This record gives sequence, C-alpha cells and structure tokens, in this order.
Amino acid sequence: MALLGPKQAKEIAEVARRVKPMENFYPGPPPIPSELAGTCELIPAVDVEAGSWQNFTLSYTAGLYGMDDTASLKIVFRFASDQTALQTTDPKAPGYLTAEASNGATLSCRFDYKQNVRPWDRTVHIKVVRGCMAAGETIVIRLGDTRFGSPGMRMQTFADPIYEFRVLADPIACYHFVRLVEEPTIAILPGPRVRAQVVVPSCRQTGDLFRLCFKTEDRWGNPSGKDEARFTLSANLPIAGLPHEVVLRDSEATAVIEGLRCDAPGDLLITISNPESGITSVSNPICLTAEAIKLRPYWADLHGQSGETIGTGTATDYFTFARDKAFLDVSGHQGNDFQITQEFWAELGQLSARFNVPGQFVTMPGYEWSGNTSLGGDRNVYYSSDDRPIRRSSHALVPDQSDLETDCRTASELFAALARDREDALVIAHCGGRYANLAVAHDPSFETSVEIHSSWGTFEWLLHDAFDLGLRVGIVAGSDDHKARPGASWPGASMFGALGGLTCLLMPELTREATFACLRDRHHYAGTGNRLHLDVKAIFQQPIVRFSSDPAQGRSSRQLTKSAMMGDIISSPETEFLLQVEAASASPIESLDVFNGKRLVSSWRPYGQRELGRRIRVIWSGAEYRGRFRMSTWDGVAKLVGNAFTTASPINFFNPDKRLRMISSQELAWQSVTTGNFAGLEAVLEDAGTGSLMVETTSGRLELPVDEIGLEGRFINLGALEKRITAYRLPDRNDCFRASVKQMISLELGADNPIYIRLTTEDGHRTWSSPIYVVPDPEL
Repeated sequence: MALLGPKQAKEIAEVARRVKPMENFYPGPPPIPSELAGTCELIPAVDVEAGSWQNFTLSYTAGLYGMDDTASLKIVFRFASDQTALQTTDPKAPGYLTAEASNGATLSCRFDYKQNVRPWDRTVHIKVVRGCMAAGETIVIRLGDTRFGSPGMRMQTFADPIYEFRVLADPIACYHFVRLVEEPTIAILPGPRVRAQVVVPSCRQTGDLFRLCFKTEDRWGNPSGKDEARFTLSANLPIAGLPHEVVLRDSEATAVIEGLRCDAPGDLLITISNPESGITSVSNPICLTAEAIKLRPYWADLHGQSGETIGTGTATDYFTFARDKAFLDVSGHQGNDFQITQEFWAELGQLSARFNVPGQFVTMPGYEWSGNTSLGGDRNVYYSSDDRPIRRSSHALVPDQSDLETDCRTASELFAALARDREDALVIAHCGGRYANLAVAHDPSFETSVEIHSSWGTFEWLLHDAFDLGLRVGIVAGSDDHKARPGASWPGASMFGALGGLTCLLMPELTREATFACLRDRHHYAGTGNRLHLDVKAIFQQPIVRFSSDPAQGRSSRQLTKSAMMGDIISSPETEFLLQVEAASASPIESLDVFNGKRLVSSWRPYGQRELGRRIRVIWSGAEYRGRFRMSTWDGVAKLVGNAFTTASPINFFNPDKRLRMISSQELAWQSVTTGNFAGLEAVLEDAGTGSLMVETTSGRLELPVDEIGLEGRFINLGALEKRITAYRLPDRNDCFRASVKQMISLELGADNPIYIRLTTEDGHRTWSSPIYVVPDPEL
C-alpha cells in the first residue's frame, strides 16, 4: 500500500476534523440534562461472588420528560464482562430477560453483544413500542428472571470492585441517549481458595539469594483471600531460610518470602500444601548451577489493557497486579490506540516511569496500534522512554482532534513514521480481534517478533506467515488481558479460550535497556502460562558467522563463533549441526518437537513404544478461522466397546462450567472449546489392547480400535483452521521432569533454516523457542 505524502495526510486530517466524533464511551453532547432523564434502583444491591448465579431487578423511574412512544433505555455492560448472555426466548434457560411498564405500555426487549459504543457494548435495549409514559412511572427490568424456571444469570468470572449497571435513557425518542446521574453498582468478589500458584526464579547460581512468591486463587483464577489458610512448605533440596509454615490471614491472597538460599546444584522444587482444603501446589523449577550465569531468565507479559480502554480496573491496578500478584519481572500496557486520549497517554507515561524500578520490576511504555487487518492489523508498539508520542491508527473514540496529523492509518505508515523520527521502538505483531497481516507491512528494524499465544488462543499460523514471507522473527506470548490480571490471565467464559501466555527474556540484568536488547536479538522463548526452564543451542564444528542484526536490513556486524543460541541469525558453511536442548519442568515432559520452519524435523519423547501402558489421551485442537470469533466448539462423548474407563481427567478445561463427566465406565461426556490451542482428556483403560474407541464431537468424529492407539497417535483433520482430533498413548507413569536432547540437524543450503523447538508437558502447556536462523551469507 502506497504511503501518504505530507500534503495528503494533512488533507485527510482536515476532512476528519470536520466530522464530529463521539465522546469516548457514550455519545455527546447529551440531548437533555442527565438530572431530568430519570433514576434507576437495583434490587438487591448486594455484592456477589464472581461466577455465581444471581438475578437482579432494575427499576427505572421516568424523569421530567417521561418516555415518549418509541423512546428507549439501554442497560450496558463492559466488553470485558463474560457474564451470561441475556435472552428473551426461553423462560427456563439461563439469562432470561423481561421488562414491564407500570402503566401497561407495550415494551420490546432484546440483548445484543454490540449495540453501544465500546467498551460499554454489551447492551439490553428496552423500547416503548405502544403507548408512552409520564414522569414517575416505572419500567421494571429483570436480569436473569427466575420466576419461570431460569437459573438466573451467571455473573462475570473476574473480580471487580466497581461493577456497573450503566443506564442510558432516550426519553424523547431521538435515539440520542443520556447517561443517568446515579447508576447502580455492586462489587464482584473472589470465591473461596481452591488452588495456589508458587513462583520462584527459573535459574540461579548456587548460594544466590532468591525469593518465593505464592498466591491462592478461586476457581476462576481470581486471587482469593477468603478465610484464613495455613500452608506447610517443603522442598526437594535443602533451603536456608525456608519456613515450615506460612499463614495467610483472611483477605490475604499472597505471600512473599525473601532471603532464601540453596547451596546444592540441581532442579529445586518447592511444594506448599493445605490439608484442610486439599490445596497442593509445586513451584516452577529453579535450575541451580555452580557456574556463573551470563543470561538470566526473566518473565514478562508484555500485553494487556485496563478499564481506560476496553479492559477493567485502572492502569494503576494493572501494573500493581502484574508486579505484586502475578510476580512478573516485566510488564507492558497495550491499550487500543483509538481509545487513548492525550490525557490518558500522558498518565500511562507517568505510570510507566513510576513503576519502572531497575533490578526489581521493568515497565515497557507503549500501546496497541489497532488498524484493521486490511491495513496491517494489530501491532504492539513499545518505546524505550516514557515520553514518546502516540501514533494512532485512528481517532475513532478520541474527541480531541488536535493531533490528527500524527495518525498512521496503515502499518506501513507506522513503520515509516518510526523510522523517520528515529524512534527507539519495537513492534510485535499480534492476533486479537484484528489479526496482524504481515504481508501488508513489516519492517525488520522494528518488528522483531510475533505473538503466537494469548488469552485469545494459539496462532502458530502467524509464525508460518512470517516464514512464508522470508521474515526472521522471534516468538513471544502474552495475555492481552482484559480482566485486570496481567501475567495470570484466566480466560473465563467468553470468547477468550486460553490461559494467557508468558515470555521468558534471557538477559544479563533486569532493566528496560536489557529488555529492549533482548527483544531485538530474539533471545527469548514463549509459553502458554507456565514457567518452564529452556535452553537451546546450536553447536558447529567450524567457525560460523553470527550477525548482530538481521542482514536483510543491510549491513550487519559479523562475529565468528562455533555456537548459537535461540534467536541468533547465523551463516554456516556446514550442512549440519548439533542441536542441544535442556529443559526442566514441574510437570512431566511429554514431547519435544524440532522444526525447520513449517516442517517437522523430529519428535522426541522420554519413552518408547515398549513403555506404553493403559493411559491414553484424546486431544481436540484448532479454530474456525483467523478472526475474532475463531472459537471452535467440541462438546461431545467418548465411548468404549469391549473395554472400560477406570479414570478420566480433563486437559485445558479452563471454564469450570464446561466439565468432563464420567457417565459410565464405557462413556465420557464433556463441553469444551478451543481457539487455536488444544484441549482434551486423559483416560486410563481397564485393558491396554482390547475393544474400540469412538469419539464424537460437534466438530467431528474419530473411531478406531484401542490397539491402534500408539506412540505417534491417530488423528483426523477437520478443516477450518487446523482443526483435528488426535488419540495417542502414554506410559502408565512418566517421571521425565528434565530433558537433555542432542540431535544432528541437516540444513538446506541456499535457504533460510529457522530451527526451533516446541515442547509439550503433561499439564497441557506448550513452550516455543525463538528460532535459530541459519541463513545464506549475503557477502558470498
């Protein structure tokens, strides 16, 4: 797409300035004074538990103007809210919605996911279709009306201290709504503690001091401090300073223990347990070595939003959670650019500066350039300093038009502006509602990585797009959290279908400068939310050339070496090299796949065909398409003939409302979704080799004899975006928590060879290393 010249950009800005924009969140100016638009009362006005079933009555009293024939009300909720979709057709189903007028006027009532200005786009619309109303007359709206058999409405699954029933009125029937002066609010509170997360550094030298952090969560992933809880602590290696017990008082969800030390080398695991609740959790491993550590692993979630744009909570809440409850080392706030006002942009810069403490917690100032996919799609922009300008894709929800000339309406214009102004900036391609289209625009001097996992799902196809285009990018993962939980983002019950991801940055120190250097060099790996330790190296017999930057940009400094790490771009005269992979996990390692670009080179497992037992897995995966509504539904059953299930457990069932059930010893049933990621079940069979298995889902069917379920597995492709069902077998017990893999890798001369690994653990997580790019030498 051709770039706009300064004259054209100014002309477009002048045209745009003549268009009266909407105010952010609701139209303006108001047609009538809010004080005269009526009032609204909530019954019951009580705080409720996240994800609980409730019913509410809203009583609207008409103001001075009454309600004219065809006048209407809106009750609107945030986009981020994943509460039950309201409906008017089935009185016995969840979310039944009714409305009645006190004077008998006829009302129409409907719910729409997008009938108001974002982020308040979840809309109940009540319209007077016959009759009118005078001041003081009322409309009673029942949300989750239980009078006819409905269970009510399930509340949003994430905690929120200020949950609003935002009420907009159009009493004069001109479809110009005014917000009421006072609106009902309640608090959404966490539920009981049901699990814990234990976080420690991923790698330390023996004798180094480190800290242990843990928190307790409710069933939806909210930090929960409900009631006092007493935890015992133990470790597989001796630790100086580790207490035997920690007590979390009522309202305390987290604990941090500083000053711990372990002098023994090995993979250290710390376990906390609470016998009364049955909560037991094991930390991520700390890989302890006597050798000096040049690059230490630091954990980052570079992508999420707060309530000032389309999320919830404040940006202050956002950074506080990332630091104090997700225990991140690095965090970035990425609000949609077309909702970021100049005032909020300045506030974000101030917050980034305030929270950025080298050696403790690093912030990455930036925003999400949110252009439509046809213009380049979502790109996360990061600056190395807190005072740089925002270059928006549009001013769609920004009333102040004074800086329209700074807009970059295409990704190409964005890259050109960053280059023109010599910005010290980084860009990461993202897939959310508007997925990044790398074919439209890419600049390797800024865009060094692609995000292939977030709460939206898994997007390995975005990495494949980069390979098809000959791009040399690293791999990151983030959350794109909308629920005020960056770094620990559970998907809840809406269109988000995956646990939020994390990126491990390999750096000599925890500073913003080191973070930028790490991302530019692609020295990082990404995962689906776990904190697995991973080291990937390429070892050569002869000297090779390591480039300081992508030589596709032009001249790059050259260094001779005999090894490379993940993210390096190198050139070698050899046709093969030794790949060395070291991984340590708190969950058993299931498989380690080696790729050269899109081609699977090999699959390593810590066991062979002879070790397989009665344990099988059935996995479903994929998405409907690349866009926002990519979610695939996999509700289904598994049936055995001539055999029996002895136990069954779910894999990646993140929504507690969607469960795996054992109907009988021959039948399992479930509700499940994927958004490019995978889910499934693990079952132990009564007999390892008899009978047949049939899996039937809403997306497809797989049927096969049990004795054909082996190491490599059997699968059926179901079209759409890599949808498939796979069945394979595991040993009855897998004790592989550390993998040391060495393998010779053949290279294709004269072409790019992006060599990376994808590691899968039995707890349903995946981890990807940034590729080592073995490329042709441009000087030969």
